[in-house]
Amino acid sequence: MKKSIMLGALAVAGLTAASASASTLDDVKARGKLNCGVSSGLTGFSQPDANGVWEGFDVAVCRAVAAAVLGDSTAVEFVPLTTQVRFTALASGEIDILARNTTWTFSRDTDLKLDFIGVNYYDGQGFMVPKSLGVTSAKDLDGATVCIQTGTTTELNLADFFRANNISYEPIPIETNAEAQQQYLAGACDVYTTDASGLAATRATFEAPGDHVILPEIISKEPLGPVVRHGDNEWGDIAMWTLNALIAAEELGVTSANVEELAAAATTNPEINRLLGTEGDLGAMIGLDAQWAVRAIAAGGNYGELFEKNIGVNTPIGLARGLNAQWTEGGLIYSPPFR
Repeated sequence: MKKSIMLGALAVAGLTAASASASTLDDVKARGKLNCGVSSGLTGFSQPDANGVWEGFDVAVCRAVAAAVLGDSTAVEFVPLTTQVRFTALASGEIDILARNTTWTFSRDTDLKLDFIGVNYYDGQGFMVPKSLGVTSAKDLDGATVCIQTGTTTELNLADFFRANNISYEPIPIETNAEAQQQYLAGACDVYTTDASGLAATRATFEAPGDHVILPEIISKEPLGPVVRHGDNEWGDIAMWTLNALIAAEELGVTSANVEELAAAATTNPEINRLLGTEGDLGAMIGLDAQWAVRAIAAGGNYGELFEKNIGVNTPIGLARGLNAQWTEGGLIYSPPFR
């Protein structure tokens, strides 16, 4: 028995070592494209347009990484994934990065051996109901049928909320947002629950969005962010600092419109110079050239530009910045220093 345990431990150690020695950066460069896992379709976050071109807030993260690494924001293969298979696809190497409105949790970070590279949207779980139901609070949903995506944190949060409030519900399991929308509109469930941003995105696609209400209760913390495999620190650093570059760019006033001009000559702001590669050698520290962040920002804009273009108040989704405002504006968004 002791011998078997020892051999098993050695096998796991061998797999871990192999994983750590693998270079995702080399694989991406050799392949000439980035494989990015995304939602199977969530308006504003990840969906193909009429020409089949993927767009959205999560999609933009992968395009920025591709621009930083490959010099081409279009060199991305988008792989639509359900909640059930997203982590397997990442662990198996089918994708290089997962940008799929995924919540950062203890068990996913440790037990699943994944590395979250930051938060690109601070969210919380909410509830949407038809206005005709006459419900104004989630605490009034006793006995309701609830459409819920399986294999998600929302499934666990739902159970906790109803148990804590001593009310009952009947779960209607679904696998994709498209299926949830279909079931909900068909009346198969009274309620749809997911991240509040997802509810807003889904409601925006309805023929009559005003006939549906997102209830006031937010019952959880859902820090959503991109994910990479554990053990390849170089790739994790590239993905993390690309996201940070988009965030820092907004704070520093660097936009898709002025990034090339600012990068052409050193500015009076040392951090802008370091970010854009006119001062120091930050690019070399992560195995990239000096212009990596310039390309990432130019690909679609800084964090604020991406937010407003895809999910902001002037889009059909209509999300206010709220917690996702820069720290200088009372939000939670900021990048560690570029130095």
